[in-house]
Amino acid sequence: MAARGAPEIDCANQCNSVRLPLALPELTFSEAPTIDATAQKNHQVKVRSGDSLARIFSRIGQSAADLQKIARLKQAKSLTRIKPGQTLNYQTDSNGRIHQLSYSPSPTESLTVSRQGNQFKVSQLQKDYEIRHQLASGNIRFSLYVDAIKAGLPENLVMELAGIFGWDIDFGLDIRSGDSFSILYEDRYLDGERVDSGRILAAEFVNQGEKFQAILAEDGKYYSAAGNSMRKAFLRAPVNFKYISSSFNPRRLHPVTGKVRPHRGIDYAARIGTPIVAAGDGKVIKSSYNRLNGNYVFIRHGSKYTTKYLHMNKRKVRTGQSIRQGQLIGTVGRTGRVTGPHLHYEFLVNGSHRNPRTVKLPDSKPIKKSQRTAFAQLTKKMLKRLDSYGELMLAMRSDNQNQQSSL
Repeated sequence: MAARGAPEIDCANQCNSVRLPLALPELTFSEAPTIDATAQKNHQVKVRSGDSLARIFSRIGQSAADLQKIARLKQAKSLTRIKPGQTLNYQTDSNGRIHQLSYSPSPTESLTVSRQGNQFKVSQLQKDYEIRHQLASGNIRFSLYVDAIKAGLPENLVMELAGIFGWDIDFGLDIRSGDSFSILYEDRYLDGERVDSGRILAAEFVNQGEKFQAILAEDGKYYSAAGNSMRKAFLRAPVNFKYISSSFNPRRLHPVTGKVRPHRGIDYAARIGTPIVAAGDGKVIKSSYNRLNGNYVFIRHGSKYTTKYLHMNKRKVRTGQSIRQGQLIGTVGRTGRVTGPHLHYEFLVNGSHRNPRTVKLPDSKPIKKSQRTAFAQLTKKMLKRLDSYGELMLAMRSDNQNQQSSL
């Protein structure tokens, strides 16, 4: 009889010596077992508030050893920045161990960690957005927010638009019915579906007959058609307010004392705790408290300008601190001699008080000389698109009105 596992020999024709393979017992090794692909199971876990990858691994019954191996992978660092509401997809093998873990930090990024033996390997996939240009245009009837949304501008871009023109136009006080706007912006698509909005490329706003235009340059900043920065050295108002409770008035009757006393600033009424930001870059020359001003902050901006912020609930900066425009310096309150919660804001030029709403604000730096030729060409191109899109929209509206009138 032939040895187990060896071929049988026909001795009818040959009976010489034959070497037969020796049947040995099967050897075993301490390597990872072969994975049965048909036994893999797909799972999904939702990231909860306060979750970390370690907490999730514990919740789904995975080993700390595998967690450490994955955590040491440089390409998998984004797994340490998971956010509540995001989803992790993973596969387990026939032994219940994690075989593959997938995560998408953003719509254009995906990360997959796969087991290879006792180690893990990372693969990444990056998709590019398809950019489509869109136009939103319309007239003001109610407010910028309402009418821009009605014109099709995405909500997040409405706020960005207000920020672009916010140094020149007070959208809470200056806009009027009949003002108009046109915005050329990006829509971002993936696999043929709109994902979100991109940047505002060019914008025009006509306020009380005065035209303001802004173009996005290659440096990521907005400039007027002439190349001047849309960003001014100072914000017009350093707080989001409900209304102006008291205007700049050199001969105002004080509401508490009843005496004629100059009101050298503007009172912006707002809820207690509303953030107050620095109107411009500068240095805090005083952060203190007294019974008249309550909590207050004074900021010097170079040698020419000073801004003052009174009646704060809390101060967030200290005397001598350098600050940047838009940095939080305190919150609205009703400390000191006041009748209600508000920010009293003063603007001084060479030591003299000026009306913060009407004072001419100094410009920031214009576009660099080396970029002016390219910017001029870009401006011509963007404004031409705004005009052509605007004419197309007007024609479409006229057609719609004609169709409606013929019904």
